[in-house]
Amino acid sequence: MAGHNQFSLLTTRRFLPLFVAQAIGAFNDNAFRLSLTTLYIYGALRTVVADPESANSTLAALFILPYFLFSALAGQLADKFDKSFMAQRIKLFEIGLIAIASYSLYTDNISLQMICVFLAGVQATFFGPIKYSVLPQHLTKDELLGGNGMIESGTAISILLGMLFGTFFITTGYGQHFVSFVMIGLAVLGYIATWYMPPAPPAQADMKINWNLPQETWAIVKMAMAKRDVWLSILGISWFWLLGVVFLTQIQPFTKDVLHASLSASTLILAVFSIATGLGSTACNIILKGRVTVRYVPLAALMLSVFVFDLYFASGSFGSLYTEANPASPIDMLTHFSGLHSLFDLAGIAFMSGLFVVPLFAMMQARTPYYARARIVGANNIVNAVFMVTASVVSGLLLKAGLSVAGLYLWLGLANLGIVIWLAYYMPQTLLAAAARFIFRLLYRVEVKGMAHYQAA
Repeated sequence: MAGHNQFSLLTTRRFLPLFVAQAIGAFNDNAFRLSLTTLYIYGALRTVVADPESANSTLAALFILPYFLFSALAGQLADKFDKSFMAQRIKLFEIGLIAIASYSLYTDNISLQMICVFLAGVQATFFGPIKYSVLPQHLTKDELLGGNGMIESGTAISILLGMLFGTFFITTGYGQHFVSFVMIGLAVLGYIATWYMPPAPPAQADMKINWNLPQETWAIVKMAMAKRDVWLSILGISWFWLLGVVFLTQIQPFTKDVLHASLSASTLILAVFSIATGLGSTACNIILKGRVTVRYVPLAALMLSVFVFDLYFASGSFGSLYTEANPASPIDMLTHFSGLHSLFDLAGIAFMSGLFVVPLFAMMQARTPYYARARIVGANNIVNAVFMVTASVVSGLLLKAGLSVAGLYLWLGLANLGIVIWLAYYMPQTLLAAAARFIFRLLYRVEVKGMAHYQAA
């Protein structure tokens, strides 16, 4: 498939139903969680939630916890049964889950809301191995990179729309009714979409399910580690999620404390970040012309750090123009050079993140044996969760120790340079590694020539 034809996948039954089901799931997850966050901080529930920040941290932990608990089982089931059949059952479960979540919004039942967030994490845990392992079954090798880019792009935009929807509508008149109605309607559409997915025969129908989940968790992680390029891809993907967790969770503090801008400005930043991530994801197929290669991954990581460093100075320059008492508006950001500069850097970070992660997803899928692909995706989800939790804990400790959000971003950019070196070393076929070898040889020749001239003299 030519790189510029990836959007034609949206006209095929092999891809469109999965794309729709995934996008709806991402929208509903974030609409529900942001509805709860808004109610805890700004809405009717603010009077009964003693510590909104701790409640939000609990929501995040409950959503991630199922990835640790059930990824091993999810991978086994996706390899043992037809993935289209599994997708239909999971999306049917999602309808019931959204119905219960809607009831929890009506009744302001915080305990039930927390349970629903956990169940949303369970649903995402079981759907993840299906969506990533079914792509190589339904797409050709030339379509794999474009398909992954479209999935990541659609997910980024759906997350943005879900967050905006949950934030803006939940506190309006009849907001809980409207949000619930839309989420249930979309869940039904997602279920219908899965019925149009082509059959995806089981990869290993005779596999015996190992119900010892801790043992199976370690087994699938070791399976992933056994294949070097797959394991490197998983570690790279996990680093992407670590970056995403730190940047996205700190957008509002960054907007308030560094840019000295209003809450609506943080919405603009979030929109720019999500759209740029989507653009970077879809651009991969054009740049790489449909080839599954990690050639530009270290270069994308290097440019990500460059944009982070530039953001550190640009954001400080813009923030010096305003105060918390007189915060900047979205219009201010769009009409001042330093504001546009900051937005450009944020867009650059997000765009390079898309270029960074999509080839790694495609490499993981392409280099994994078909009979174990879903379990390897499960292993990927486990490692992703470890990185995300680590990111949340470490960044929280650093901020409590007095590090500013801008400083946190700066240190993350410096740490990312270490990842650049690591990738260039372990992925010698990449463009950055080739450039480093060329420079080293050039310097070596200059040094040898200089020494020869010195000795002759």
